[in-house]
Amino acid sequence: MKEHTEQSGDTPKANALVDFVYGVTDENPLKVEVAINEDGRVILFHNKVFKNDLSWLEFDLGTNKLDFVLDSGQTRDFGMPLHRSVSKHMHNTHQVLAILLDDQTGDAKEGHYIPLILHQG
Repeated sequence: MKEHTEQSGDTPKANALVDFVYGVTDENPLKVEVAINEDGRVILFHNKVFKNDLSWLEFDLGTNKLDFVLDSGQTRDFGMPLHRSVSKHMHNTHQVLAILLDDQTGDAKEGHYIPLILHQG
């Protein structure tokens, strides 16, 4: 059971999160959801494969902004600030479970942990 979720499915734009994934079209957009599990763990669901592995995520506790970072240092933001209620869970998190969902069925295909770096804004 999820306590809170945030979603982003905005139209692709330059330097957006869609730059990091394969297969985004107007008919098949990138869907990302940040959820808090019953036990307080943060889970990131996504429906597109990342072009390169994510190195880490960064979360600014002051602005509630979530950034995705590659090894090269390239950064893309989530596209919208997360709800304030997510902040308390992020504050106690060192890694986020990222789960790739099947685009057709919505079933989980694979998952892995991504380190989370916190910033005080």
